[in-house]
Amino acid sequence: MEQDKKKPAGRGKLFLVLAVCASPLIASYFTYYVIKPSSRTNYGTLLDPRNYPIPALASTALDGSKSSLQDYKGKWLMVQVNDADCQIACQKRLNDMRQLRLAQGKEMDRIERVWLITDDRPLETMLLREYDGMRHLRVSPQVLQAWLPVEQGTLASDHIYLIDPLGNLMMRYPKDADPNKIKKDLAKLLKASAIG
Repeated sequence: MEQDKKKPAGRGKLFLVLAVCASPLIASYFTYYVIKPSSRTNYGTLLDPRNYPIPALASTALDGSKSSLQDYKGKWLMVQVNDADCQIACQKRLNDMRQLRLAQGKEMDRIERVWLITDDRPLETMLLREYDGMRHLRVSPQVLQAWLPVEQGTLASDHIYLIDPLGNLMMRYPKDADPNKIKKDLAKLLKASAIG
């Protein structure tokens, strides 16, 4: 009679142990399939690099000599597009790019800043001095329009783009982007990447 009472109590303990052991698995399935956490941790819009290799831009340096984005292959490139008449929004992007590079500390040498200039007008000397170290390339706006993806209702000149060290366009930041969020993206990319 006592053995009959022990069987249900033993089975109850067994089921309790099984429930405790299975609960993490059940919780993980519930979280993944029902709650569906967002796996996106980047601020910028990821672009498929296979769709955006650097095309033949037929670009030139400020002095008219041939120069290309390919010259900087092996580095991370922060790119902005604008004509030579760089107004407030353009200057803010140039400043953000300079500060973002400096904020990477010892990793900053892995990043180059590039301004793709879409006309033939001369740049202001003050801009050249203020953003010393910026790379300048003159490029046809039609070529850039065919290459650079934009958000609906924006222009290429509204964004900062990121090109990986293999020479592929891989990220676009929104118009009026938050530099602190870009900084976090860059830090993660530089930490995770063994190239560039």
